Amino acid sequence: MRSSSRRASRRGESRRPEQVAETLRQVITEALLRKVFEITKVGKVAGCMVTEGTVRRGAGVRLLRAGVVIHTGELSQLKRFKDDVREVARGYECGLSFAGFNDLKEGDVVECYETEMVPP
Repeated sequence: MRSSSRRASRRGESRRPEQVAETLRQVITEALLRKVFEITKVGKVAGCMVTEGTVRRGAGVRLLRAGVVIHTGELSQLKRFKDDVREVARGYECGLSFAGFNDLKEGDVVECYETEMVPP
């Protein structure tokens, strides 16, 4: 059986437009990468100082080098000293590990963002 939308388009009738929700990225944190640490079995970890906002575990991450986005992905680990934490506030240092990305350099900027669905 054919769907009614296929029959309508073949007869020249217009279909009802689909409404698609938009995604909105809101930057919640900015951190400066101060030092890169090589950890066995983990890979590279970025030692960062949070300069604005609060870093939260599970947030989306963009890594900027000289103002150009070089990686967009997710945060795989967030640590304060050797403890796993949920969030790190402005003015504190933390360790960040990125899922599937190890090309880290001192001076990079890390932006964390949350994605929201905006109804049409």
